[in-house]
Amino acid sequence: MTRPIIVFDLDGTLIDTAPDLLDSLNHSLAASELVAVDEAGFKRFVGHGGRVMIERAHAAQQRSLAVEEHDRLLKLFLDHYTDNIPGKSRPYPGVVETIARFEAAGYLLAVCTNKYEANSVALIEALGLAKHFAAICGQDTFAFRKPDPRHLTETIVLAGGDPHHALMVGDSQTDIDTAKAAGIPVVAVDFGYTDRHVREFEPSAVISHFDALTLGLAERLIAAAGH
Repeated sequence: MTRPIIVFDLDGTLIDTAPDLLDSLNHSLAASELVAVDEAGFKRFVGHGGRVMIERAHAAQQRSLAVEEHDRLLKLFLDHYTDNIPGKSRPYPGVVETIARFEAAGYLLAVCTNKYEANSVALIEALGLAKHFAAICGQDTFAFRKPDPRHLTETIVLAGGDPHHALMVGDSQTDIDTAKAAGIPVVAVDFGYTDRHVREFEPSAVISHFDALTLGLAERLIAAAGH
């Protein structure tokens, strides 16, 4: 029998990376002599990786970006971020216990994120969690990324799972849209990085703490998908 699988987004879902992403974003913005972004503003820019984050931060200050300058700033961002992993980033409350709960029940676990794969693996390893995940797939793992549903379905396949027995957990419209397009139920956490409440994007369920991600909830949602 196929083992069920839970696929997690990373930033804003499993790990609170906001302090480090914000530091690295502001490090790159300083090179453009732009005003630093605060935590509230940061949530509007995150979700599609560093390149989009930099682009959105510039647009918010009515600044355009030439390709060469965009590339230079992205390198500054990535170098600063990579050099400081894991920095202040930590798992959200209940994450470690949730991983243990689902592993004990026979679930496969995987990560599907729009962060670069190398940085994702480095962060998860630095926090001592890598051994729990059958696959860690970033924006550059495949030739496509979220919200393309193949990013999610191919992560599941790479982990040895079956998309027909899968659940996604994320914090953003991108995660929810990806799961819906793949025909996979999705639980949204309401403490992540989005400037609109995740309920607006109509996920299968919303939780405010990982304690609420129970075996019963996962089983019901996977069964209700009706594959």
